[in-house]
Amino acid sequence: MSDNIYSLLASRFPADRSRPCFLIGAQAVSYGAVEAGAQRLAGYLIARGVKPGDRVAVQAPKTVEQVMLYLAVLMAGAVYLPLNTAYTATEVRYFLEDAAPVLFITDAVAFAAEAEGAEPLAQAVPRAAEDLAAIVYTSGTTGRSKGAMISHCNMASNALALHTAWGFRPGDVLLHALPIFHIHGLFVALHTALLNGSAMLWHAKFDADAVIADLPRATVLMGVPTFYTRLLEHPGFTQAVAAPLRLYICGSAPLLEQTFTAFEARTGHRILERYGMSEAGIITSNPLDGDRVAGSVGYPLPGVELRIGDGGGIEIRGESVFSGYWRMPEKTAEEFTADGFFKTGDVGRQDPDGRVWISGRAKDLIISGGFNVYPKEVEQVLDALPGVVESAVIGLSHPDFGEAVVAVIAGWGDEAAVIAAVREQLAAFKTPKRVFFVDDLPRNAMGKVQKAELRARYRDAFL
Repeated sequence: MSDNIYSLLASRFPADRSRPCFLIGAQAVSYGAVEAGAQRLAGYLIARGVKPGDRVAVQAPKTVEQVMLYLAVLMAGAVYLPLNTAYTATEVRYFLEDAAPVLFITDAVAFAAEAEGAEPLAQAVPRAAEDLAAIVYTSGTTGRSKGAMISHCNMASNALALHTAWGFRPGDVLLHALPIFHIHGLFVALHTALLNGSAMLWHAKFDADAVIADLPRATVLMGVPTFYTRLLEHPGFTQAVAAPLRLYICGSAPLLEQTFTAFEARTGHRILERYGMSEAGIITSNPLDGDRVAGSVGYPLPGVELRIGDGGGIEIRGESVFSGYWRMPEKTAEEFTADGFFKTGDVGRQDPDGRVWISGRAKDLIISGGFNVYPKEVEQVLDALPGVVESAVIGLSHPDFGEAVVAVIAGWGDEAAVIAAVREQLAAFKTPKRVFFVDDLPRNAMGKVQKAELRARYRDAFL
């Protein structure tokens, strides 16, 4: 029997394929239409010469056709490579050179139109559990992004665990306002909804007005902390509007305790916070039934072994954990322990009953608006600019984004000009929101830049 995750997802589609899969305003796209589109695109991919194991890169606006394309890539046995739509041409060039995809698609709607008339693929190409289904690039501490290799088993085990943990039931409707170039929107939200045969209220992006208008039709919302802060800022987000949903889920960045508390005070709902990463999907979750505690990310999901290693580092093992980084055997070896645990780079503690708390990150990582930013990548761009002697990039508390990217530069320059120059080379979420100029960066006795001191010095920059 094939372990192709497409076969698992399709087996859970409603028996009545006329039921809606996507709801876009007044328009409905049925499960039958999605299935037919995926089969047609899979047949077209194979006709174009795509073979099992080949990579297919996609950097395209969020559309139903892109979901069909994603399912088609899985169905054809190929490897899906999602790319953030904010990435610049320079960034994309690296991914294409590293992953060597056989196709790079920037317009899923046009590609679907090309496939009209193609012979549909009736059955998914058989794949083994360990075969690759996707490569998800994560920013690297050295400035070089790493491709996390995600197997069919990794995806399936995590999706099934989440479907159970979050109590998906007949009649659930997911409000989907997340991007689908990120595992949160692509694997977590999409897979759980498809496994449930649920309809999804489909939003191209998060817009508070549009989301609030659709809340009465939804039962579940998945979001990043920024979603919830913006909802709380909106006068139309009342207890009556929020009441119909059974579950609000948050992840991709730490949820501030004040946001958790304010949300409960406004709506009567406690946000369910969870913890995950590209390399392992969702790792822990606060309970559906039980106490959801502000500041805690809950308990390890079934099938996930979690332990606290040296220095408080969180280490994990299980079926959902990736096999390693694409074409980086040395890096892969560094990140796994001798007994097979992946070192997440996060620091935390675990209560005797298993509840997990994250206190910080061992790796030099900023999470801004739910997206990972490694300072080294930004610093390399900054250090090449005229007038910059040296730079240090830090994350500072921000009321909307959770953390904001900030650059401190030894040298001289104009803040707006520096920001514009970085934006030409890096995605907007990696670009500093503020730039400060100093004569010298603070260092310790060994000459290392003291970023903790810089964070303390500029901590109120956005408050």
